[in-house]
Amino acid sequence: MSNSWIKEKMPEFVRDTFRDFCLAGSTLEEQFETFDRERSVSFEVLNDLIGSNMHKGLLWRLKDTAHLLFQNEDANHLSGRFLDWGMGYIFHEAFKLREDAYQNLNYAPLFSNLRGRDTTLPESEIGQDFVQVVEQTEESMEREISRIRFIIARCRQLFPIYLKNHKDNNLLGRLLFSQNMLIREVFREEYENLVDTIYGEEPEMLYVLASRSLRLGGWMDRAVDATNQAHKLNPKNHKVLQEKEIVDNWTKTVKV
Repeated sequence: MSNSWIKEKMPEFVRDTFRDFCLAGSTLEEQFETFDRERSVSFEVLNDLIGSNMHKGLLWRLKDTAHLLFQNEDANHLSGRFLDWGMGYIFHEAFKLREDAYQNLNYAPLFSNLRGRDTTLPESEIGQDFVQVVEQTEESMEREISRIRFIIARCRQLFPIYLKNHKDNNLLGRLLFSQNMLIREVFREEYENLVDTIYGEEPEMLYVLASRSLRLGGWMDRAVDATNQAHKLNPKNHKVLQEKEIVDNWTKTVKV
């Protein structure tokens, strides 16, 4: 895989890595909240999220894209190196969690049904040892979930620092605009810091860049929406005015 091809695709890799982190983070947190309530997670959901070597799921693709992205950037960008490690760590912990979820799904009910059976039989005492091991699976799941939540939280702190170096990425701006509800859900009270860190004193550039990308993709109505958002934030920014002129001219053409 040539370095020139990787550099050409860098804006897409940045967009895809951030998007898939948010998608995976949202799905994982749903499972973690289920565990908080019910002390179990869905093996099927985790299996789809991870996939296999032949049919990689979202989390597996995230790990691979992150390696491709972060390992081909300036080694001095520590945020990228830490994020690369974080994506891999989340994947491997989720892999262990999936295995524990499988054990919990298939064996916990079996040993639960054996409770109350005749304990005078010689095999019953041995079986009780199995029960203790199965019960420890839940403890393992709790530790794995705690570690994944911890790493995801640190990645939420690292992403703004990393993405600041890609503030001119049209695809990133479009993602932040088009998938705003998802990103707010994942970043919660840290969302404002995310935007502030990336775009600094020009938060309107998020919408200008989104509009440019949407226009190139032929989504002109959405480009108009993005430009209007930018104009509300800063009607004096010349880049905002340039973009507004383009979309306004398109609007006039459509109405004729």
